[in-house]
Amino acid sequence: MTTFAANDRVGLVFSLFDADGNGVLEPADFDLMGRRIIAALPQADAAAQERLIASLGRYWQVLVHELDVDGDGRISPEEFTAVVLDPKRFDAVVDEFAEALTGLGDLNGDQLVARPDFVALMTAIGFELPNIHALFDALDPVDGDLVPVPVWVEAIRDYYQPDKADIPGDRLVPAVAR
Repeated sequence: MTTFAANDRVGLVFSLFDADGNGVLEPADFDLMGRRIIAALPQADAAAQERLIASLGRYWQVLVHELDVDGDGRISPEEFTAVVLDPKRFDAVVDEFAEALTGLGDLNGDQLVARPDFVALMTAIGFELPNIHALFDALDPVDGDLVPVPVWVEAIRDYYQPDKADIPGDRLVPAVAR
């Protein structure tokens, strides 16, 4: 059963994926988002950057294959909302994106992401600063101000699950930041 929180998350994700703000998702949106994310941490290694770009490309391919009902090569909000929370269709690309994004933030290869790097990546995606900090704090930072990569990966996976409520990722929805 899809929760109200999941529906709020879907709306937010659509608006973020719509990187050019034209009201539909297109391949250019995923290219633009990838460029923005990479620009946020240019010191990340080239392989991590390539993984992120590739994951966004595959994400787009799955979305257009699964959701483009009218075959116009674009995803409308209605097409997106109708089935995007179907874990069977999207778990693999969500996992790939989660691993790529968190890997990009793990600059030292120690399975930890520092708050400034987390904030830079999440800001580049388009989340609001208070919500980003609320999420970071909800992920129970360790050793000062570091989030373990596996914790962040799990939070990303949970964000896309329709039956999840009261999860750390809910703090990314503006009305929920605490």
